[in-house]
Amino acid sequence: MMIARRADTQARADVATWKMMAKLNGTDSLPADAQAYLAGYQALLKTEPETEATETMIALVYKNYYAAMGGHGTAPTIQSGPVDPIADNVTPFQRPKPQRPTPQRAKAAQSAGRGASPDGKPRLPVGLIFIALVIVVVGARYLLGW
Repeated sequence: MMIARRADTQARADVATWKMMAKLNGTDSLPADAQAYLAGYQALLKTEPETEATETMIALVYKNYYAAMGGHGTAPTIQSGPVDPIADNVTPFQRPKPQRPTPQRAKAAQSAGRGASPDGKPRLPVGLIFIALVIVVVGARYLLGW
C-alpha cells in the first residue's frame, strides 16, 4: 500500500506540473514520456471535461508509476481527499486570559526593577563592564607589551 500511495502522490504532482508547463508553453523542456502523456491529455480534453480528463490522466500515470516503483499486479485504487469543500474549520482568535501574579512572578517583577535578573542574580551596569574591559586592554598593552 505504501508503493501505491507514493505512486499516486507522484502522479498527481507530475500531472499538475505538466499541466502548468503546458499552459506556460514550456513543454519542450519536458521528457518524452511526459510529452506523450500531455498529447493524450489533449486528446482526452476533446471528449471529456477538464476535471474528468485530468483524473483519467492521473489514473494512467499512477498505474505506470506503480509498476515502475515495484508494485505487483494491478494497482489498487487510492481514495482521494474529500470532494465536498470543508466548511467551518476556522477557529476564531481569542486573546489569552491574563494570568494572576504568583508569588514567584511578583518577586521577579520587583527584583527586575532593582537591577536584578528574573532568576535573582544581580546585573552589572553596561558602563561598568565597558570600563573594566578598557582597563584590561590598556593594562595588557602597557604591561605585556602588545
